[in-house]
Amino acid sequence: MTRSSFVKENSKNTHIGSDALKDKIKKPDLPKIGKKEIDNALQTLTRYRAGKVNLERRIIENEQWFKLRHWEQMRVNQDEAEPASAWLFNSIANKHADAMDNYPQVICLPREKSDSDSADSLSQILPVIFDRNEFERVYSDAWWQKLKAGTACYGAFWNPRLSGGVGDIEIRQIDILNLFWESGVKNIENSRNLFHTELFDNDYLISLYPELDGKLSTPTVEVSRYIYDDAVDTSEKSVVIDWYYKISQSKGDVLHYCKFCNGVVLYASENDESCKDTGFYSHGCYPFVLDPLFIEEGTPCGFGYIDIMKNTQKQIDLLGSAIINNAKMASAVRYFINSAGSVNEEEFADWQSSFVHVQGSNLGEDSLRQIRIAPISEIYIAILNNKIDELKETSGNRDFSQGSASGGVTAASAIAALQEAGNKLTRDMIKGGYRAFTKLNELCIELIRQFYDEPRCFRITGVGGERDYITYDNSLLKPKNQGNAFGITLGNRLPIFDIKVSSQKASPFTKLSQNELALQLYTNGMFNPMMKQQALAAIEMMDFEGKAQVLARIASQDTQGGESYDDKGIG
Repeated sequence: MTRSSFVKENSKNTHIGSDALKDKIKKPDLPKIGKKEIDNALQTLTRYRAGKVNLERRIIENEQWFKLRHWEQMRVNQDEAEPASAWLFNSIANKHADAMDNYPQVICLPREKSDSDSADSLSQILPVIFDRNEFERVYSDAWWQKLKAGTACYGAFWNPRLSGGVGDIEIRQIDILNLFWESGVKNIENSRNLFHTELFDNDYLISLYPELDGKLSTPTVEVSRYIYDDAVDTSEKSVVIDWYYKISQSKGDVLHYCKFCNGVVLYASENDESCKDTGFYSHGCYPFVLDPLFIEEGTPCGFGYIDIMKNTQKQIDLLGSAIINNAKMASAVRYFINSAGSVNEEEFADWQSSFVHVQGSNLGEDSLRQIRIAPISEIYIAILNNKIDELKETSGNRDFSQGSASGGVTAASAIAALQEAGNKLTRDMIKGGYRAFTKLNELCIELIRQFYDEPRCFRITGVGGERDYITYDNSLLKPKNQGNAFGITLGNRLPIFDIKVSSQKASPFTKLSQNELALQLYTNGMFNPMMKQQALAAIEMMDFEGKAQVLARIASQDTQGGESYDDKGIG
């Protein structure tokens, strides 16, 4: 790997160690974090890894099921047919499509009226920050991970190399295999330590950190890996460990961070004069957000759809294998030949030969008899179809959820209604993802509060859809002095915002349904100024996306102006 390509790759990890962070270390005579602390951290990491073995084994196994390589775990006889039907994959793909159809968008709401302007600005710039991080790809990758492994993981970090060295927020999808926490905790924030590991080329590590020269030959940590199709050589790579830990103080927990490799400290926030008291991140939370699918007690991770479906998929493929083997046996015609018979076997087996010689004149049915294979019973075909229906049912992947229609249902609104009625599982699954997205936005706001000291320009979309530009810094997010009241100092108030997440409604059927609703409101005279009060009363009882905007639009109409709908022949 070239230096430029490695710098590009390592730029994703500068939140956990970079030249900028390295340069600002003012090494004290007796560093707080030294060899003893690193040895203790390695022992802790070893314990955490041992407690995560079963989870890692399940994740790696599920990846094989997703790639239709599960016969490697089921194989008994090498000569048997090994059909790998894609019912499980199809269900996972449809769930992923549902998640992408409901791609989230965020709105910041102030808790204090004086913070309204800041909330409006954050609502505009947060989507820009996420777009700069190609969050749609991150979101997609995380959802694949969530559906396969049962848990998605996001990371929100400060990368001092972004934006031409000014620094900016970096959002990444994190592989669960590379994250380690205390066994038995349900919330990673309750883990005393949190470790993230990643492999890097030795030559680049030495060029960036010369103190590692001669110390990378014997790795101190091994991490689990997926079963790759390609040959992946890690002999010239070393594991770099990011160690996050919390220290309790009178004002609350302080988050510190240390980066080390093969026992050598590369950066430690407790050794850094600029943040040894305040911590690495001011928000005091681990910069990782876990998004489990189906929760389990005693662990922050959950299990996914593959864990639910793989037993049924196994039975489907075993039945399919038996049916295919039966079909192969029935289609390959074989014969019993009497050893005392007079048929020339070579000529009989050669279908290109027009003649088959026999000896003597005693050619009877006992000399040659076809082997009859009984066809498989219809009951086994029915069992196979029932298993396929079982997999669809347990995964919530029925026909309407895939866009199929039956019984003459063709209207877009009717299809959308059936989809919505049958998508309770999908809606619940997506709401869980929105909770993680909310937490991710909260971390980003805290990073803006801590690091956006310099004004930054953002291109946004104006109210009318036009292009607009705003400049923003963290001055409005800093603690505000509340002055004195009755001789008492009121202290500082920190602006806090509530995050509301909604769907962009990318589904074409949902959009058509919304459009049809708008047309129905129009044709029924809901926008007639003369029917303003009746329309407001009717819409108040309704529930649909964009209801508040419709109410505001109707309420702002002038009941005295313009000709009525009846004058135009409408309504």
